[in-house]
Amino acid sequence: MLRMYRTLLVTTLLLGSLYTAVAQTIFTVGSKQVSKDEFLKAYRKNNTEEKPSAKAYRDYLELYSRFKLKVQAALDAKMDTLSNQVIELKSFRNQIADAYMNDEESMNLLINEVFDRRKKDIHLAHIFIPLSDTSAETQVAEKQARINKAYQALLKGEDFGKVALQYSVDPTVATNKGDIGFITVYSLPYDLETIAYTTAPGKFSKPYRSKVGLHIFKNIEERKAKGKVHVAQILLSIPPGASAAQIDAVHKKADSLYNLLLNGGDFKKLALEFSADNFSYQTGGELPPFGVGRFEKTFENAAFSLNRDGEIGKPVQTSFGFHILKRLGIQPINDNRNNPEEREMVKQEIFQNDRIEYAKKMMVKKIYARTGLKRYPVNKKDLWIYTDSILNSKYPKQVGTVNVNTALFGFTKQTIKAKDWMLYLEAIRNAPNIRGLKTPEQLFEQYIETTAFEYYKDHLEDYNREFALQLQEFKEGNLLFEIMQRQIWDKASTDTAGLRTFYNANKDKYWWDASADAIIMTSNNDSIGKATSKKISTDPKLWRELMEFSNGAIQADSGRFELGQLPVVDRTNFTDGLLTAPVKNDADNTSTYVYVIKVRRDREPRSFEDARGFVINDYQNYLDEKWVAELKRKYPVKIIEPVVATLPK
Repeated sequence: MLRMYRTLLVTTLLLGSLYTAVAQTIFTVGSKQVSKDEFLKAYRKNNTEEKPSAKAYRDYLELYSRFKLKVQAALDAKMDTLSNQVIELKSFRNQIADAYMNDEESMNLLINEVFDRRKKDIHLAHIFIPLSDTSAETQVAEKQARINKAYQALLKGEDFGKVALQYSVDPTVATNKGDIGFITVYSLPYDLETIAYTTAPGKFSKPYRSKVGLHIFKNIEERKAKGKVHVAQILLSIPPGASAAQIDAVHKKADSLYNLLLNGGDFKKLALEFSADNFSYQTGGELPPFGVGRFEKTFENAAFSLNRDGEIGKPVQTSFGFHILKRLGIQPINDNRNNPEEREMVKQEIFQNDRIEYAKKMMVKKIYARTGLKRYPVNKKDLWIYTDSILNSKYPKQVGTVNVNTALFGFTKQTIKAKDWMLYLEAIRNAPNIRGLKTPEQLFEQYIETTAFEYYKDHLEDYNREFALQLQEFKEGNLLFEIMQRQIWDKASTDTAGLRTFYNANKDKYWWDASADAIIMTSNNDSIGKATSKKISTDPKLWRELMEFSNGAIQADSGRFELGQLPVVDRTNFTDGLLTAPVKNDADNTSTYVYVIKVRRDREPRSFEDARGFVINDYQNYLDEKWVAELKRKYPVKIIEPVVATLPK
């Protein structure tokens, strides 16, 4: 009964958004107000009827006000400060906080951008000069001058391919004159992809510095996206440094396999026997579906040139060898941005792509604004010297104007000082993956970002209403259980004298209808049930032995049961010594059958022991009603009728 009551509370009282808003008050509990919006949100979460009635609202007002009364009593008793309450709330907070540490607005923009960009493929040419973050200043200046010369030549109208041959350091430029073929979404790092998709057809971009170097892109042409092609391949590899004769021999072998396939050869078997692709030969050469910009242009063009499923193309040569391709299918691009599953799929792709860094940067900007980030005036030169000293395990008391108590930056409810910065530097000093080759200024910006995220997460309920609502709901639900356990459930279960008094005052409520002394047995599958039932039919006393030696396959419950409680087929004629036919439960294939020891057809009063479960349940309700009446005197509930009248019907 206790478990049933708890379940009822979960489904009827923990009803979603419990929040305070500037809105109409529908009722008050003492001095605490409950808004119409809160009540409706809770009501709608627990009630599914399309047109609620006045009575349904009235019943729920009673239920919800009782909930608020009990929570208020728990708060006044300071139960929210109990260690178990604090620990459970903190644990729940940690579980759900990460789900709110994102910027849905930025994420939705990125998702929609993917749907837009995947509609078209862009034929791209590229001038590239490698340049790393660790390059010396002279190298940076030299390479910047080189890319600027290339850009000036393009501005004068020189041919892009010619300029690429002259200035690009891409190892493939000698053969492709900078033409890298068609690309689509995800083909390039996000920043470079964005340049490609924001450069008009026939135009070229300004020089751009990425993490790996300097770039100029030209959008040669655009086309409707081809989508993804699904192929299988047989790869005949060319050995490194192969001679012309060796290459010719591999080519002839590829031609012979191609002719064999045209004459009915089994592609899967030939792939297993001859293909040098270690990833696909065991699966008949099958490759995952791919779009443009994924593989070498020659290979990609050959795959997309196949016009029908099952078509096999002539051998095509790439830097890996000769490929024989068979088309298995084509996946056209569809704009399903309104499909929740499709959006979630794209969202997961973004999480695995460098786009997520953009979303994080947008989130950082918003966190800075929301948390009230304030940078205090500090002498940066002194701060960087102080920083280098800490990184070199030196701890000066003061560097110029900077000491441990110097305020560096802060948020609405927190100020970060140089001593906090020192602790962070100590933590990352021997962590190259965090410290890297960053300058003191870069490390400081990293620290501000990290601290802002931590502060935002620690105060998330101040900035995210949905998070605050979920946290409040959990807290009030836990408080309800805590006070119910102490005030009602434990008292009703352990107050034997009170239970007996209640039973004696209400004996007329507890009767046996037609009943039987019986043994209810359940087997964990139907076949065991039938076999066990057959054995018991020969000797009912075997039931206990069979159960004990069944390793849990058979469960039994003996006692007195009302006939309506016994799991039997309809219209069973109960008699002493009856073994009922097994009743199969199709949901889990269990089988239940009953051995009836003695039938009791007359209505009889239940003893206290027989009625104890019912008495506990009724006694709980009695205590609950008595307690609620006391709470209503302590915290008067006032229903605002004019507001109730405005509830949507």
